[in-house]
Amino acid sequence: MVRAIMPASKPPRDPKERDSKIASDDASREGERIAKRLARAGVCSRRDAEKLILEGRVAVDGKVLSSPALVVTAAQVVTVDGKIVGAPEAPRLWRYHKPDGLITTHKDPQGRPTLFERLPPDLPRVISIGRLDLNSEGLLLLTNDGGLARRLELPSTAWIRRYRVRVYGTIANSHLLALEQGITVDGVRYGSIQATIDQSKGANSWLSMSLREGKNREIRRVIEYLGGKVTRLIRVGYGPFELGELPRGAVEEVAPKILRTQLGGLLTGADSAPKQSPSDKRRADRRESERQQKEAADADRSGPV
Repeated sequence: MVRAIMPASKPPRDPKERDSKIASDDASREGERIAKRLARAGVCSRRDAEKLILEGRVAVDGKVLSSPALVVTAAQVVTVDGKIVGAPEAPRLWRYHKPDGLITTHKDPQGRPTLFERLPPDLPRVISIGRLDLNSEGLLLLTNDGGLARRLELPSTAWIRRYRVRVYGTIANSHLLALEQGITVDGVRYGSIQATIDQSKGANSWLSMSLREGKNREIRRVIEYLGGKVTRLIRVGYGPFELGELPRGAVEEVAPKILRTQLGGLLTGADSAPKQSPSDKRRADRRESERQQKEAADADRSGPV
């Protein structure tokens, strides 16, 4: 056996120094990025948490942060706008029957009513999983865990969104069947959509539509491209969860047992979502930017339905 000989200029590390280094490494492993901490505590999404930090609204142990590149431990005190952020709770999920006329955002620059202003006051701070635009209604999932929300929105999860859609105008059944192969509208490629006509009366029809992507105003744009106009859009299902008989404006928590059964590994890994590839991240960032720019204009253009 050949033993390595340490150079004289680098004496063997003192055991205490080594133990200190190990303890430091363990502490780092026990910590988490500040944006992740805020998301898990249900304050907001990771992306929004980074915005809060850059705006100087987040502090750790009394020191205002200027960068999200910080690992914090459970022992450190985190505040947002001077209010202490509590420890992350176990992930919880609620079904919410969103009425039309409400924006899916915490604050609207135009002063329009938001759904978060209409939620019961005893509900903890929650964020939405995905969105429904101003004139859409139906099932919206809410959670107190930003990590869980992020996992359920990832394309890799690919939960099916199901809708009931009232359409004004005549659309050929062959055109609806062709949607299963995907369609490109104004340069935007939409994936497979399953659509069937449930009933027709005069110039109005009710359709059932299912899709996985849920891009901004996807159904409205596709129907308009096919020559119709959406006059009512109701989401009736999101993955394994159904709107059912939940009244408009009502919120109902999903029982923990059902949550564990339906989400499985998605739930246990809520705070450790897989990293996106650089190209996926760029696409996600671009979609988010486009959504923010178009949300207000699209909502105004659509008008009441």
